Amino acid sequence: MSLNVHNTSDSVLIYSRNMKKTRILIADDHPVFRDGIRKLFTEHGNLEVIGQADDGEEAVKLADELEPDLVIMDIMMPKLNGIEATKQIKASHPATAILLLSGYSYDSYVIAALKAGAAGFLTKGARSTELLDAINAIQLGEPVLDPTLAYKLISQLVSTDDTEVRPHLEDLREREIDVLRLAAKGMTNKSIADELFLSSRTVQTHFANIFRKLNVSSRTEAVLRALKEGWISPDDLP
Repeated sequence: MSLNVHNTSDSVLIYSRNMKKTRILIADDHPVFRDGIRKLFTEHGNLEVIGQADDGEEAVKLADELEPDLVIMDIMMPKLNGIEATKQIKASHPATAILLLSGYSYDSYVIAALKAGAAGFLTKGARSTELLDAINAIQLGEPVLDPTLAYKLISQLVSTDDTEVRPHLEDLREREIDVLRLAAKGMTNKSIADELFLSSRTVQTHFANIFRKLNVSSRTEAVLRALKEGWISPDDLP
């Protein structure tokens, strides 16, 4: 049950030299696993491990103290599992993205991860390149699940008993809703740009505005919000 974090030279991560480092907190109760991920990240100058936790409670505490950009967290941990830790971290730090890992890809785990506010879900059988690609995708606000699986699962989460304060429809511009509708289909930023005759940079700007207005940190969360609000329908899913 360990992620393959062997050394690799074919990572497809592409970073600007001027991009600030992504500050990462690793939470897993297996020190060898944590050390393997940390060593992998040291090979990439834009990734910085700022803390490690060996249980869910410590993960929440360190997230409060360090305010990382990204938490990579195992689901099965002592004291507090990764799902509950994710809920607590997202409640206090909505801009912190969380990538949950598990040795199993049960639908219940994936659904619980998304519902807790995770930006994505990977199994521990993923290759090192897949983990690096996942981090790159999260930085772009893209989901880290197969789009078809991700949004079909999201459609199961839509409920009408959510009492939290929600933004109003008028808070999003028509073009931003268009972008969300295409994101719900699992389209990449480039594909959305081509479809709407926009530049990729403009699409990224639209996503940045959407995330800010909806107080979310990923496309998965934004699509879930849009489904709950009725701005897009299940028919928009793949």
